[in-house]
Amino acid sequence: MKENILIDKSIDFGARIVKLRRYLTEEKHESVLSKQILRSGTSIGANINEAQYGSSKADFIAKLHIALKETAETEYWLHILEKSDYLDSKMASSMLSDCLEIKRILIASIKTAKE
Repeated sequence: MKENILIDKSIDFGARIVKLRRYLTEEKHESVLSKQILRSGTSIGANINEAQYGSSKADFIAKLHIALKETAETEYWLHILEKSDYLDSKMASSMLSDCLEIKRILIASIKTAKE
């Protein structure tokens, strides 16, 4: 099977999000925000993976757009978690860096698919 860097990065990021949820619930005793970031952060990869099996080019692009929206939401929740002191700046910066990398790849992929 051909390597797909976007799928690989989104799976790795999704696993980090799952671990973050565990940390937030077990160590910080936070459940509301952790549930939000779990949903948006894991949805990124789910939509990227689903796009690979789109029924048309338009369907493929639409799924990537949904994944892009989920990266924006995840980015938001990461900022909220940092500003509310649930995440230290080092952890938040690392997570944001991964999220933004996926976001950049998605933007480039959507642009390429539209051409």
